Amino acid sequence: MLALYLKEIRGFLSSIIGYVFIAIFLLSTGLFLWIVSYDTNLLEAKIADLIPFFNLAPTIFLILIPAITMRSFAEERRTGTIELLFTKPLYEWQIVLAKFLAGTTLVFISVIPTFVYFFSVYQLAVPVGNMDVGATITSYIGLLFLGACFVSIGLFASALTQSQIVAFIIAMFSTWFLFEGMDLLGSFNLLGGLDYVIRYIGIKSHYHAIMKGVVDTRDIIYFLSVMVLFLFATITVVKAQKR
Repeated sequence: MLALYLKEIRGFLSSIIGYVFIAIFLLSTGLFLWIVSYDTNLLEAKIADLIPFFNLAPTIFLILIPAITMRSFAEERRTGTIELLFTKPLYEWQIVLAKFLAGTTLVFISVIPTFVYFFSVYQLAVPVGNMDVGATITSYIGLLFLGACFVSIGLFASALTQSQIVAFIIAMFSTWFLFEGMDLLGSFNLLGGLDYVIRYIGIKSHYHAIMKGVVDTRDIIYFLSVMVLFLFATITVVKAQKR
């Protein structure tokens, strides 16, 4: 499994795909946080914090992560290399886990340079360091969990079809619905007590809970459960294709 994981990482970093992902993420966040005059602009904010970044990053991930995961299984099936992969002494769960870890690693790598944002805001605060460091750290933890969840959803979408475009559309809609759609649906206050349940099932409520500065065990269990659910679903689909 380690060999497959390293192969997937090399596939990202030895081609333009991984670098384009990292560059677009950093460029888009950099523009909205430091240049474009908008609600997310850190220089125009009255409070020294990175909340605009953590509110913006999921929206960018909704597009970029499906773009990197869409080829994980769809391209393998289209080219027939999935059959070669099945001949390796690997269980289906090892194949899926290796691809998941590779995609998650790329997300982590893209987030690391944003620590420059943290250092910059820390220095720009009046007085220097006047920001909620604890909430910033927990927000980074939440963002990494969020990215891992999106990768697991993207892998599932890729396993369903041979078309990368279809896989991209399924993954992007699924991640949007679970993150933004369910929160929006629950905000209409049309179903009484079920509104809270709907929003709680969605990813956004748990992500925002971690952003407040407290890492609740229930939120961690939720993120892990979403990952396990979609990875298990992906393994099931891959097993069916192997037969």
